Amino acid sequence: MSTYTRRHALAAVAGAAFAGSRAWAADDPWTTLYPQILKRIQPPKFPNRDFDVTRYGAKPDGKTDCTEAFRKAIEEANRAGGGRVVVREGVCLTGAIHLKSGVNLVVQKGATIRFDPNPTLYPIVLTRFEGMECMNYSPFIYALDQENIGITGGGTLDGQANAEHWWPWARKRGPDDQNQPKARAALAEMVEKGTPVAERKFGDGGYLRPMFVQPYRCTHVQIEDITIVNSPMYEMHPVLCKNVTARNVTVSSHGPNNDGCDPESCVDVLIDGCTFDTGDDCIAIKSGRNADGRRLHAPSENLIVQNCIMKDGHGGVTMGSECSGDIRNVFAQDCQMDSPHLDRVLRFKNNAIRGGVIEHVYMRNVKCGQVAAAAIDVDFYYEEGAQGPFTPVVRDVEVVNLEVKKCANAWSLRGFKNAPVTNIRLKNCTFENAAKAAVTENVTGLTLENVTVNGKRVSV
Repeated sequence: MSTYTRRHALAAVAGAAFAGSRAWAADDPWTTLYPQILKRIQPPKFPNRDFDVTRYGAKPDGKTDCTEAFRKAIEEANRAGGGRVVVREGVCLTGAIHLKSGVNLVVQKGATIRFDPNPTLYPIVLTRFEGMECMNYSPFIYALDQENIGITGGGTLDGQANAEHWWPWARKRGPDDQNQPKARAALAEMVEKGTPVAERKFGDGGYLRPMFVQPYRCTHVQIEDITIVNSPMYEMHPVLCKNVTARNVTVSSHGPNNDGCDPESCVDVLIDGCTFDTGDDCIAIKSGRNADGRRLHAPSENLIVQNCIMKDGHGGVTMGSECSGDIRNVFAQDCQMDSPHLDRVLRFKNNAIRGGVIEHVYMRNVKCGQVAAAAIDVDFYYEEGAQGPFTPVVRDVEVVNLEVKKCANAWSLRGFKNAPVTNIRLKNCTFENAAKAAVTENVTGLTLENVTVNGKRVSV
């Protein structure tokens, strides 16, 4: 068993113990568990050595392919025991960048790394697509089984995805039926059949879009003071990682499935001071899809979201829909959300095909101008809905001091008769200009304390 696997197994046991004891605990998790998690999450430290990419052949003219220069600089920094690989100015055009232990990729303010839209520049690697492991195009910035890695500096990462490159793959492309939905269905069938991951080969002709930034099975990850634009798919997608910090990152990308930050099967994650303007969920916490999520059974747990700004997106803070490996211990506070194109404040997506447990979710002190749908949404009817053999679980969710100026509904909580949503607590929450009545279907343990909707105090 690898060091990571042992750590994750121990974390899962600890999480399960906490889950069992939470109902009996009198202490507020904000004063007990939250500070413990925050104390553990520390960004990596890097040696004071610089490796300027121009020394390795990079030309920041926006035309020259700098892929080999990045590879050489990163390898030399790694051999030296770590350091900073620096882009100081201009635009460096490149293919995939693979980080190694001890390396901090520094894109200084005013500089841009621009990723070439040519798919051949992204070699096939182990990755995860919508919660399913496969061999597919490398994410633009990728690391596998590394520790102490970073992306910082104040500059910009430009994926160059648009209506001509990458985004069209999400939809049918023509009479040859070459499209992402077909490949996605093939991958899902492989997952259910238990096909070994090494045999789930895509890439050329598969039309599964690569992620932008994806550390995979890494420890001590830092993404800070960077702007990410024009992503093919998810922008930040740490998978099976431990100790991840995303701080002061600005994300602006409105393509299909352009989630801002999707920690998946990760332990101890801090998302702090980030701004999200996205084509899908701003933050979506995940843990694997269906049989793959259950096979790995690596929950996402101990995550903190704070001081963030959410603009456009399907949800501000979301859990699922890939949640078959479970999600627990999520803290969100002091965020601002506001857009007619932001659908929800807090969103849970689960169903009888996923069947994961989402529990111990705490939100406080969030101010929202407007959202287009229900401010708080729990939906067991997402996608396949009740058509499956697994039991979806959402329980122990607490929202305190939430202010919403405009919404379709204050909340929409939709469980199953045989699997109700359990123990939802709202306290000191205000929902103004709610166009429709709140929806409560198959919910047990709903508690409302000092909650007003359209100026009227409401109770269960």
